[in-house]
Amino acid sequence: MDSQKAGKAKKQTAAKGKKRDYWIPKIFVMSIAISAVFSLVSSNVLNGAGYIIAFLLLAAFIFVGILFDVIGVAVMSAGERPFHSMAAHGEKSASCALQLLRNAEKVSSVCNDVVGDISGIVSGSTAAVIVTRLCTSFDLDSMAISVLISALVSGLTIGGKAVGKKIAISNSIQVVHTTARVIHIFKRK
Repeated sequence: MDSQKAGKAKKQTAAKGKKRDYWIPKIFVMSIAISAVFSLVSSNVLNGAGYIIAFLLLAAFIFVGILFDVIGVAVMSAGERPFHSMAAHGEKSASCALQLLRNAEKVSSVCNDVVGDISGIVSGSTAAVIVTRLCTSFDLDSMAISVLISALVSGLTIGGKAVGKKIAISNSIQVVHTTARVIHIFKRK
């Protein structure tokens, strides 16, 4: 009897391993697709845009990175219990929240690693375009402007993520619930 249980457990573990193997190529392709979209948006918006638009785009990429970091941390730190209660009371987005929590490892990987890292990379390249334009338009010292803008982008990103993590951990239920509501709206449509 015990050998049957052990054999069944091995098969379940092997099945989980196969699913994980499938996850790696899937996230690889997802990373390429998201990166391509972000880069296309950046290139199209920056092409002929003024400084205000360029800085707004840079701020948007930083904000997206921070927002998805908050979602990834909240999903990892929230528990299922409040969402079971919401589902019992007919809250339609509760099942979506439970799916997020049951796939917390993948959700966190997509939010923190894929979207967060891509946002960081694209915000860096956007900053480089801004530095190039500033230096050529105003005959400025490229080293000083480059250091200033990259330091500003780094500070905003790291500081924003630090504040975001604190918010995500202390308000994880609300963050997950809001995220689930947004996803539920898009799923309905």
